[in-house]
This record gives sequence, C-alpha cells and structure tokens, in this order.
Amino acid sequence: MSFFLKNTFLFLLITLLFACKKDDKPVVTTNPPTPEFPDLSDIVYDPILVDLTIPDPLPPMDIPTDNPLTKDGVELGRFLFYDPILSGNETMACANCHLPKGGFTDNLAVSKGVDGTAGIRSSMSLMNAGYVTQGLFWDGRIQTLEEQALLPVEDPIELHNEWEEVEEKLRRHNDYPTRFRKAFGINNAGEITKELAVKAIAQFERSLVSANSKYDQVIRKEAFFEEDELNGFELFFDVPNDLPDAECGHCHNAPLFTVNQYFNNGLDSVGNLEDFVDKGLGAVTNNLFDNGKFRAPSLRNIALTAPYMHDGRFQTLEEVIDHYNEGAHFADNIDPLIRPRGLGLSEQHKKDLVAFLHTLTDTSFVNNPAFQNPFE
Repeated sequence: MSFFLKNTFLFLLITLLFACKKDDKPVVTTNPPTPEFPDLSDIVYDPILVDLTIPDPLPPMDIPTDNPLTKDGVELGRFLFYDPILSGNETMACANCHLPKGGFTDNLAVSKGVDGTAGIRSSMSLMNAGYVTQGLFWDGRIQTLEEQALLPVEDPIELHNEWEEVEEKLRRHNDYPTRFRKAFGINNAGEITKELAVKAIAQFERSLVSANSKYDQVIRKEAFFEEDELNGFELFFDVPNDLPDAECGHCHNAPLFTVNQYFNNGLDSVGNLEDFVDKGLGAVTNNLFDNGKFRAPSLRNIALTAPYMHDGRFQTLEEVIDHYNEGAHFADNIDPLIRPRGLGLSEQHKKDLVAFLHTLTDTSFVNNPAFQNPFE
C-alpha cells in the first residue's frame, strides 16, 4: 500500500473514532411519518357508468361531461342527500325538504331550517331535475344542479353550516372516504371537497327520473284513459272539440309538463310592477318586467306535491283550478294566456281536469328503492 493511501486510511479511522462516543445512540432509519389522512389507493377505483333508463315519452337527458353518472357516484350522492351530517346541528338533511312520498317536496307551504326559521317559498320537487333548464329554484338564480347543491348547506335559514366543517367531518368519517374513493378516485381522504360532494348529490338528483304514470302508459299504448280522464286531457291540451280551452298545456306542456319558463300567473293584486312583495325572477334579472314571475313547475306527480304555487297558498288542485277559472289579478306583465275574466269551466270540467292531473302520478317513482333513505 502506498504512503498516500496509508495516511488517508489512518486519517479516516481517527476521524470516525473521535466522532463516535460510547453513549451515542445509533441512527435508525424509519418510514416517513404517517400522514394526517390515510392512503386510499389500495381501494379499487373502477367507475361504472350508469345508463339512465329514459322511458318514452321523455327525451334524452343532457348530462354534463365533467360529471357523468356512475354507480358509486349516484350511491354516494344518495347517502349525502339523506345524511344530516351536512347541517350545522346534524338534525336535517336535504331530504327533509325533498321527501319521496311528497314527490320530493315536503308538503309544506314554506319549509323551516335547522334553527326553526321559516323560508319564504315552498320547496320545489326534484323529480326530473336533470331536465330543468333556464335556471333552478322558483326564481332561476342558479343554473346547474351542482351549483344548487352548494347553497343550502351555508344558507342560515336552511342547513346553516359551513362547508369547511362539512368537509372535515366527511374526511374523518368511518365510511365516506371509501365512498369518495370509489366514486371519484381520490387517493387520500384529505382530497374530499365540497365540489366533489355536490357532484355526487347532483348525480343522485339526475337519477330521479319519473315517466311511468298512467298518462305515460296511455301514451305508450299500455293503458287507456277513463272518460273523465280523457275529457280532462282534452281540456288540458285544448284539443279542438266542444270543450272549452283550459289553457294548461301552454306552460305545462308534455312530456315534461313544464316549459322551463317564468310567468306572472296573476296571483297577486298590485298597483304596479314595483309592488310585488316577492319579486321572483325580477330580483335576479333586475328587470322590472320580470317582477312577480316564477318558474312554472312540472305537473308530474302534482297530486303528491300539495300545497301549490311558490308560496304554497293553495292547498288543493281544485283551488288552483278555481284561481285560473275565476279570473286572475291583472298586471302589466301577466301572461297573455291567463284570462282575467276566467276560463268558463263548469264544475264537471274542473272535476275532469283533476281526474287527468291524477293520471300524472307515478307511484313506481316515489316507491323506487333506489331513491329511498339508505339509513333506514
């Protein structure tokens, strides 16, 4: 060994001897610290697209490309929809205001939130919500189901919570991290966000398709109307005959039984367009001519969704028909098809109309197991 190598070796040996003392603890190599949220990547993520069954006479549904319906996404949305974990005091869920037996309404004139505070409008049905265009809610202030699902959580009159708190609860939940992994492929529970939560809720809401009423069965030639139902059908759609025109189908046209538009249907007597207590669409557009206009809801399952109108002022279908038959309140923006002098319907005509409206009830929809509370 050369003199240079010998000296180099001796120098290194001396350095190591001085660096190590008897009471020094050995350095132990360990795994990285456990993250705050465990890894989920070992759970299989295999999204299965849901092929929505859209029976005749409904058209295809326009589903956003960034939120396709998947089996696990819809199921996660169903759990979140019925879970009071979304509310501030964990006593209310979305479903409290949208119950299957009420056609996904709560059958109240106006709903109360977690603090017992009443709102100003009746809860709208979520049936066939995936077909709603031109804005959601009675006043059209929101355009998509994903946006809509964000609002009730932080609304002080509704669920009165903060999304940050909801996200934290979902991340630390025993079950939800796995469900979010299966639905959206997250790798860590810390990736659970409000955006993913509302995507799941929107998927569930788009799955709420109703088109198996007696009316639908008649259209598909699977059933036949009774005489009073047929008369009501002809009154509703102004079929040319010796019956008067009830003018219903203009705002509630088939097959959705809504045209997704906004109307002043003469509910309130006002001196001018500024006098509407609830300005409806006008409060959103700031257009004076839109004051007092509200979205025409679908009449599917209408017999299950009482009370009626945006403020639940009418308790029965008979009262609704009487409103149109006896003459609505005039305003500069009243819909031209609303006749201030009434429709001239007889008592029998009104009974026939009610009989037809009952043919729009889809019991298979409200009793569908896939739409019920998963916690029961």
